[in-house]
Amino acid sequence: MNKARGLCVLDVDGTLIEEEVIDLLGKEADCEKEVTQLTIQAMRGELDFEESLRKRVSLLQGLSVDKFEHLYTQVHFSKNAQEFVKILQKHDIEVGLVSGGFTPVVERLATELGIRLIAANHLEVKDGFLTGKLEGEIITREVKEETLIRWTEELDLPIERTVAIGDGANDLAMLKRAGIGVAFCAKDFLKNEIPHHIDERDLILNYFQKATLSIVC
Repeated sequence: MNKARGLCVLDVDGTLIEEEVIDLLGKEADCEKEVTQLTIQAMRGELDFEESLRKRVSLLQGLSVDKFEHLYTQVHFSKNAQEFVKILQKHDIEVGLVSGGFTPVVERLATELGIRLIAANHLEVKDGFLTGKLEGEIITREVKEETLIRWTEELDLPIERTVAIGDGANDLAMLKRAGIGVAFCAKDFLKNEIPHHIDERDLILNYFQKATLSIVC
């Protein structure tokens, strides 16, 4: 295996994919309105992410894990996302997924794209149903930044050879720490903090692709 020449870390919900998985789960659990409102407030930075996430997950109590199979069919990659990942991998640029979403979806996306680096939240399950609780470390704003740094160290790369892409307040620290941080179809809160932003939902825009490759190649 060739040594990685760079690292690109992607947020998942609203970045790699178009949807917010927690909102889709809310629809399955008949609490879509409440969940979506909490998601919007968290993405804008109006609510603490961890507190908001725990509240949203609590509303999912009793939902069967079988729902994830149907839910996955409702998930759509952002335009050219698969091609973007292939281009990076072709140039020996490692790709990582770091998500405030959930492992059942993120792991499946990673497998589909041939990505080995992932970090996402674990939903507690009992007898095949969600308990409304989370297990283990929560992927907060700080943890996303720490994950970027840890992966950089594991790959023996300087932080300057990294790109981080995200759309919400939870991505802010990671985007600021990376060699280049890109606010992708982002909320105003993030765009006001991050100078580089892409407002068209297309991960393979020529100038964006060139800028990404220039810093990590």
